[in-house]
Amino acid sequence: MNMEHQSKTTLNHKEKAVSFLQLVASGKVREAYQRHIGPGFSHHNPFFLGEADSLMLAMEESAAQNPHKTLEVKLAIEENETVVVHSHVKQNPNDLGGAVVHIFRFQDDRIVELWDIGQSIPENSPNKNGMF
Repeated sequence: MNMEHQSKTTLNHKEKAVSFLQLVASGKVREAYQRHIGPGFSHHNPFFLGEADSLMLAMEESAAQNPHKTLEVKLAIEENETVVVHSHVKQNPNDLGGAVVHIFRFQDDRIVELWDIGQSIPENSPNKNGMF
């Protein structure tokens, strides 16, 4: 059997991490959790309790407040059970947005741990390279 022509039926960890972020950004938070979050999920966002429900509710609230949020993946790296995704997130079309790095740890093909680090894009930066 030629593997190049075999249809791909399962997503790799990198594709799952990106799918999770895209679903969340589009307001489909519960679907993102159902598809990709594993049992015992924990996260390291310092503004919420460290379990799944508090972050999910915060993501839903953010989606309701920012229905035109966009997330543009700039880089995604997968190594073993870890995926890192560097994205440009904008709360609305007029927002300069921020650079966000999400780090995912997978276990049994599900996301079981998440870190997120963000930096706002300044209006006037002396750095001509930009954030991306």
